[in-house]
Amino acid sequence: MTKTVKVHIFLKPGVLDVQGKAVEGALNGLGWPGVANARVGKLIEFDFDGEGDPQAEVKRMCETLLANTVIESYRIEIG
Repeated sequence: MTKTVKVHIFLKPGVLDVQGKAVEGALNGLGWPGVANARVGKLIEFDFDGEGDPQAEVKRMCETLLANTVIESYRIEIG
C-alpha cells in the first residue's frame, strides 16, 4: 500500500541559520518587530510503496541521504 511520507529537516539548535536570520531581519524591517529566532528548514514529500516497515526505511533514507545528521535533525510523518 502506498504511503505519503513527509520529512521535515531543520538545523540543530546551536547551528547558525543564516537564512533564518535573514528572514527574521526582513520581517523585523517590514514592521513585525516581534519576530525572533526564525529558522528555515526543508520539507521533502514523496509517495513510498516499498517493502518492510515504512518508518524504518524512511529513517534509513534520512540517515543515508536526506539529512546531514551532523548539523540537521529530522522528523518523519507517514500518512
